[in-house]
Amino acid sequence: MAGRINDEDIAAVRERSRIEDVVGGYVALRNAGGGSLKGLCPFHDEKTPSFTVTPARGFYYCFGCGEGGDVITFLQRQQNLSFVEAVQVLADRAGIVLRVEDDGSGPGQTPGLRKRVLEANQAAEDFYSQQLDSPEAIAGRQFLDGRGFDREIALHFRVGYAPRHGSALRQTLKAQGFTDDVLKAAGLVRDSGRDFFTGRVLWPIRDSAQAVLGFGARRIYDDDRLPAKYINTPESPVYKKSHVLYGLDLARREIGKKSQAVVVEGYTDVMATHLAGVETAVASCGTAFGEDHGRLLQRLMGTSDGLHGEVIFTFDGDKAGQAAALKVFKGDQNFIAQTYVAVEPTGLDPCDLRLQQGEAAVRELVARRIPLYRFVMANIAKSYDLDRADGRLAAAREGAELVGSIRDQSLVNQYLRELAGVLGMDLDDVRREAARVGRRQAGPEPEPPEPEREVDPAWPEANDPALRLERDSLKLMLQYPLTFDAAWNSVEATDFNHPGYQAVFRLVSSVEFGENWTDRLRAAAPNELVEQLLVALLVEPLLREPDETYSLTHTSRLQLARVSRQIADVKSKLQRTDPVKDPTGHRAQFAQLTELEMRRKRLQAVGLG
Repeated sequence: MAGRINDEDIAAVRERSRIEDVVGGYVALRNAGGGSLKGLCPFHDEKTPSFTVTPARGFYYCFGCGEGGDVITFLQRQQNLSFVEAVQVLADRAGIVLRVEDDGSGPGQTPGLRKRVLEANQAAEDFYSQQLDSPEAIAGRQFLDGRGFDREIALHFRVGYAPRHGSALRQTLKAQGFTDDVLKAAGLVRDSGRDFFTGRVLWPIRDSAQAVLGFGARRIYDDDRLPAKYINTPESPVYKKSHVLYGLDLARREIGKKSQAVVVEGYTDVMATHLAGVETAVASCGTAFGEDHGRLLQRLMGTSDGLHGEVIFTFDGDKAGQAAALKVFKGDQNFIAQTYVAVEPTGLDPCDLRLQQGEAAVRELVARRIPLYRFVMANIAKSYDLDRADGRLAAAREGAELVGSIRDQSLVNQYLRELAGVLGMDLDDVRREAARVGRRQAGPEPEPPEPEREVDPAWPEANDPALRLERDSLKLMLQYPLTFDAAWNSVEATDFNHPGYQAVFRLVSSVEFGENWTDRLRAAAPNELVEQLLVALLVEPLLREPDETYSLTHTSRLQLARVSRQIADVKSKLQRTDPVKDPTGHRAQFAQLTELEMRRKRLQAVGLG
């Protein structure tokens, strides 16, 4: 219900809702003398009654836990309702039509329409539930049975069946006194006069006060002309798809008690999860889980012992599930609760999991939950080759950009630390990428325009300081080859980062040293650019005339850069390898890392001269 309830109506609800009658529906009260009633407190465990109700004043109070208030407060606390919901429940019970500025369907709504729509929905639920036992509904019963739900379970969840006859519900409810205007407003009948739901299995969708707001329906016949497998009640004075959750009426008390909500994807998943003992399960109805749903669960969970509870999503492991998780993550900052993901490795949803592996498997699925941000980070990591430094860097940039969308700065460091662990990178490196992303999101810094030019990758800049060691090493090889051993001091092509220098080294190592060596090198060059680079390296001056020690120092430094890159790669793998799940791989990587570290020390010693 939108808008503000008239103050006079709220006062009337309090006056006509006797607190002893409402409380007496949940607590066994006895006369305590002096006009008071006493019983065991429903809000905490106690053996001696300390819960007191004073009908003359319309209040209750517990001397044990300090809970107290009026009849509205009691219903809010007992049934985990909002103030408006509690007032509406009591108003419906007392036959009071509440006056609000906007009763949910905009200006000009007929007074009392909301109450009549709710009554029509309840009558429709009774009709659909009875129809599930009809001979025509055998396809519906077979559908439920195939998913492990017998008649007793169907009754518990009030599952129903809509006859294929186009006006069965309309005729029944009109005979009970409901007008076409009410039935159309409720979304039970189309403008043409035909029933909105025909030939489908239905689930009633209730609010936390157990009022029937609408229905969700699944196709069971091949000749069903509606293309969607699932359809839901259209928007109505009481049904707003972004504000409702299926199963909320069954889960609301457990959600408040445990400060936990499990969000599944379908009606049968809710049923299976509840039957497995996870009674906090709910599902969104015909729309993606959104901010309004999050706020609704937040209110139901409240706070307990300073904790804010947890919301657990059971997404599929496929691309659609990953996209849904990413969408929730971007709105994660709107939650007070901690958010988690429970994904079955085989891809089964809770309903199929219960069928194939039993109810314990469903409970285990929820128990294996992981933080939502960890699931999202892991999926980013899967998109890149983390065995390569550039792959890790690209993954860090995407993850940092995602983390940059989080407004809660207290979460950012936690997420960046998790990202570094998933990618096998140093936290400082990941933070630097996050800082770059932050600067880019704040707006690009003005830079002077540069003329566009094409540069062949085989032609490096002569004065590039990042490539100075590579260039000088090749100049030594070409101009003073006798200061090297036959294996060129164990230098490899991968020691060179620039493709042009790699091409020259491959040329040097493939042409046997001897008479007319430089001429044969030029003749063997794969193209003119490599030949030009070769000539440039042959004639560029060196700082000094080298000896074997000087050349060995240069090549040791060159190899040291490669070994350092290899160490970073192995460290990344090691950080991403679980020693419990993969002890053999973890030991092998640790041994490889030890060997590389020893080699780096040797190269450092030689490189220092």
